[in-house]
Amino acid sequence: MDDFEQDDPVPQGELTMQITALPRETNGFGDIFGGWLVAQMDLAGTALASRIAASRVATVAIDRMAFLVPVAVGSQLSFYSQAMEVGRSSIQVLVEVWDRDPLSSQLRKVTEALFVFVAIDARGRTHPVPTSR
Repeated sequence: MDDFEQDDPVPQGELTMQITALPRETNGFGDIFGGWLVAQMDLAGTALASRIAASRVATVAIDRMAFLVPVAVGSQLSFYSQAMEVGRSSIQVLVEVWDRDPLSSQLRKVTEALFVFVAIDARGRTHPVPTSR
């Protein structure tokens, strides 16, 4: 996480998804399940990667993930994504999650992770990412 942390953190990348954390996504303590949050991050990263690839993409790796603060029910979650590196058929996307407390309107970073996607064709085989993006 240290490579991505900033002194005065502000969301990096483009807003690719927003969602409200609902009670059905919580554990027995009332915090949002980490696995649910990772799935939402994957969706947000896929939105950017598929646009860059101009095709379907598949997640092949997730790297550098840490939860900084718990997410409470009712939090307004914003997912920001940015392409960090584009290879021949792969795309590395940094996905940050920020929440806005509905009562205080305070914005805080929840987590971030580096997702690696690969461009795939209709048969599920990798293909090159277009060079004109």
